[in-house]
Amino acid sequence: MWEPEAESRPREALEQQTLDGLRRTLGHVLTRPAWRRRLGDAAPGDIRGPADWARLPFLTKDDLRDAYPFGLAGADPERIARVHMSSGTTGNPVVNPFTRADVEQWGAVMARCYAAAGVGARDVIQITPSFGLFTGGFGFHYGAERIGAMVVPIGAGRTSLQLQLMRDLGTTVLAGISTYPLRILEVAREEGFDLGALRLRVAILGSEMWSDDLRRLIERELSMTTFDILGMTETGGPGLGIDCAAHAGIHVWEDHYFCEVVDPETERPRADGEEGELVVSTLTREGLPLIRYRTRDLTRVVSRAPCACGRTHLRLDRLRGRTDDMVIFRGVNFYPRQIESLLLKQPGVGHEYQIVLDRAPGGSDRLALLVEAREGFVETGLPRLRQELREVLNLSPEITLLAPGALPRPPGKAVRVVDRRQVVE
Repeated sequence: MWEPEAESRPREALEQQTLDGLRRTLGHVLTRPAWRRRLGDAAPGDIRGPADWARLPFLTKDDLRDAYPFGLAGADPERIARVHMSSGTTGNPVVNPFTRADVEQWGAVMARCYAAAGVGARDVIQITPSFGLFTGGFGFHYGAERIGAMVVPIGAGRTSLQLQLMRDLGTTVLAGISTYPLRILEVAREEGFDLGALRLRVAILGSEMWSDDLRRLIERELSMTTFDILGMTETGGPGLGIDCAAHAGIHVWEDHYFCEVVDPETERPRADGEEGELVVSTLTREGLPLIRYRTRDLTRVVSRAPCACGRTHLRLDRLRGRTDDMVIFRGVNFYPRQIESLLLKQPGVGHEYQIVLDRAPGGSDRLALLVEAREGFVETGLPRLRQELREVLNLSPEITLLAPGALPRPPGKAVRVVDRRQVVE
C-alpha cells in the first residue's frame, strides 16, 4: 500500500472521516454565490449521514457545461494553478480548475492506484494517454513521479515508436485507454514486431468501457496483468479508484470521494449489490468540488468488507456501461459491451467493430453491425454469430464483414456506435 494507515482504516473510522469530508465540502461550496443559489438553506450541521446528503440536489454534466467556464468553481482565479477540460463536442466543455492542493491530491491518489497494481519505484511506466487538456496523461505522470518510477511520457499515438521504446527502455507498465493495447497488437502484427521481446507485466487501463472478454484477450496476447482504473474529468481525472491483485472490485478512495448508486429513473438509492448509476461527491477537491454528480456510469456496490489485499475502502463493480450508451432498437435495449463480448468469443473475428443505426425511407429503424473478420468466416462462423445475437440479445442486425484493418482507428477513444436516426435530411 502507498498509504497503509489511510487505505486500511477500520470501517467505522472511515465512515466518520467521510462524514467529516461531506460537511467540509458543503461548507466550502456555500462560500460561493452560485452554489448557495443551488443548495438553498442547506448547512453542514444538517448532514448527519448519507440519508441527509441524499436530500441535496443532483449535479449533472449539463449543469457544469452551463457554468462554463468558472461558474461553479470553488476557488478564485488567483488560486487556480491550471485547468483541464472535457472535449465539449456536444456543447460547452466542462472546465475543471485545479488548485495546487488539487494537483497534490491527484498525485497522492494516483500513487495509491499504482501501488494497488503492484507498481513501484523499480518499474518503467510508459504513459500513452494524451497530455494536454485531457486529464489522462498528467494523472498517470504525477502518480508515477510520486512513487519514484522511471517515466516514459510519450503520450498518444505513434504506435511504432511506442513499441520500440517499450523494447529498448524495458517498459514494465503500460498506462493507457482501454482499447489502446488492441492497436499495439495490430501494429506489432503489421510490422512483424516480436512481442516476446517486451518486458511488460502490468497494464493500467481506463477511460472507456471494456468487457471482461476484452480484458482476457489483452492479458493473453500481451502476457500481462491488467488493472481497471476509475476516474473522469469532472472528478479530477483518473485516480478515483482501481482494482487490486484480487480483482474483486474497484477500490474507491473513500477519504477523497463519496459514492452513491441510484436508480437512474427514480433517482432513489440502490441497495448494495444492485446495479444503478454512480453518483460521486468529492471530499478534498478545491477547484471544482462536486456534490452528488451524476456520472451516467452503471455499476454496483460489490462489498464494504475488507478486501483480501487488506484495503478497507468500498469496492465497486467494474463499470458495466453508461445510461446514455444504452442502444434502443425496435424496443430491444442493449449495450455495446454485450455485442463486444459475443464477438470476441467467435474464432476468426477481429476485435474492432461498429454498430450503425439509421432510419429507412419508410420510417423503420435499421441496425447494421460492421465486423472485421478473417477469410473463411462467412462459411464457418457467420451463422453461429447470427444465432447468438438472436438468442442472447434478441437482435438480428445486418452484418457486414470487412477485411482486417478496414474500420477507422481514431487516435483516442474507439467509436463503437454511430446513430444516424436523429439526422435531419
